[in-house]
Amino acid sequence: MGKLIVTEFLTLDGVAQAPGEPDEDREGGFSHGGWQMPLLDEESGAVMFQQASSMDALLLGRKTYDIFAGYWPKAPADIPFTGLLNGVPKYVASRTLAEPLDWANSSLVNGDLAERVTEMKARHDEVHVIGSLDLAQSLLRLGLVDRLHLWLYPVVLGTGKRLFGEGTVPSALRLTESVTHAHGTLQLTYEPAGAPAYGDAAA
Repeated sequence: MGKLIVTEFLTLDGVAQAPGEPDEDREGGFSHGGWQMPLLDEESGAVMFQQASSMDALLLGRKTYDIFAGYWPKAPADIPFTGLLNGVPKYVASRTLAEPLDWANSSLVNGDLAERVTEMKARHDEVHVIGSLDLAQSLLRLGLVDRLHLWLYPVVLGTGKRLFGEGTVPSALRLTESVTHAHGTLQLTYEPAGAPAYGDAAA
C-alpha cells in the first residue's frame, strides 16, 4: 500500500489560505494573499522540490486544480516543478468539474472519497496533496493521511482558512523531521501517532 502525503504552507496562527498570490483565494474577504512569497528562499525551494519529486500521483481539490492548471501547462521548462507536475497522473476531487479536464493526465475522483483514495494508494507508491485545503481537511478526518509536510512561516494574519479548523478530529502526531531555514521558516514533517494521550496536572 502506498502513502498519502500532504504538503501545506502555514502561518504561525495556522492560516493556509492563498500563500501564493493576492487573488489566489479571496473567499471570506481574505486580503492577505501572497503572504508566503517574501519569505521564500532558494534552499527551502530546493527542499520542497526534493520532497515532491518522489510523488507518482497528485491529488488536488478543485480550487487548487484550477490554479495549477492555469499555470503549470504553460510554465517555463527550466522550473523543476514544471516537468514533474505536468507529467504525473493527477486526480481531482470535485463535484462541479466534468471530464475531459483541460490539464493533461488529469481525471476526476468520483464516488466515495475514502474508497477512491484507498484505490489510489494501492496503485501508487506516493500520492501527494499540495494545498487543496478543503480536501486536506477531509482526508485528515477520514484518517487517510500518512505524512504531513508542514512549512511554518514567521507571520501572523489573524484571519483566513486554517488546516486544523473546525471539525478537526483529535489525533496525536509524531515529529520525524525539523529543519530551520532562512527567514525563520520551519520545515516540519509529521506522521500520525494514534489518539491523543491525556493527563491530569492535579494528580
